[in-house]
Amino acid sequence: MKYFNRITLQTPESVELEFTLAGIGSRILALLIDYALLGLFLSALVLLWVFFSYQLLAFLDSLKVNYSGLQNWLIAIPVLIGFAGFVGYFVFFETLWRGQTPGKRFAKIRVIQEDGRPVNLSQATLRALLRPLDDFLWLGFLFIVLGKREKRLGDWAASTVVVQEEQPVTTADFILAPEAQEGAEQLLPIVDFSKLLPDDFAVVREYLRRRSLMHDEAREETSRRLARQVKAILSIAQLPFDMAPDLFLEAVYVAYQKHTR
Repeated sequence: MKYFNRITLQTPESVELEFTLAGIGSRILALLIDYALLGLFLSALVLLWVFFSYQLLAFLDSLKVNYSGLQNWLIAIPVLIGFAGFVGYFVFFETLWRGQTPGKRFAKIRVIQEDGRPVNLSQATLRALLRPLDDFLWLGFLFIVLGKREKRLGDWAASTVVVQEEQPVTTADFILAPEAQEGAEQLLPIVDFSKLLPDDFAVVREYLRRRSLMHDEAREETSRRLARQVKAILSIAQLPFDMAPDLFLEAVYVAYQKHTR
């Protein structure tokens, strides 16, 4: 069994990006942390509900009210609230933190879509709803260990994968040509960078970050294809000056950051 399984995902812009799958060890660590936090939450919920129920029944006793059918509700309501909290925990964090829960953040892993984009609300909900089934008889564990893409049932249903988290990219993480700054200054007055969505920018950033690992031919083809896609998104018919695809993408990277500040 490979300890580090890598996959290549194709973005909607037809750009191939390579990721390292999270692996069963990291996923178990993340799940143990998440379940520990959930256990604390549910334990506090049970204690509060027991206290509330005791006070409620004592009050009804003082009024001599018949509450024979109330006990079933006092059991059913916390069960429903507990399940909602269980599902809501994963949905809330994976949506708010772009595919991470506290456990995943600690283990440095993240859920993403199969095209490399961040997981959305419906996918996070589907994964959370199917999690009890994955936990039943260790089905999720078996699917992850035996599958090449290390996907549990929730991942298959939601079209997601869990990959290793990588450090946020800053300009210092990769080298930009000195001309990129000049190109960005010329693009900003004539290009509406609000058309470039954060997910589109993420694709540009990932390419710039990974290009040094590509063979020359693959890098040239990928940069040309991605540059064409970005020009179409930004409605750029003519560049202010002639620049290679790589330089154009670097200029877009710098200009977008300035635009969003």
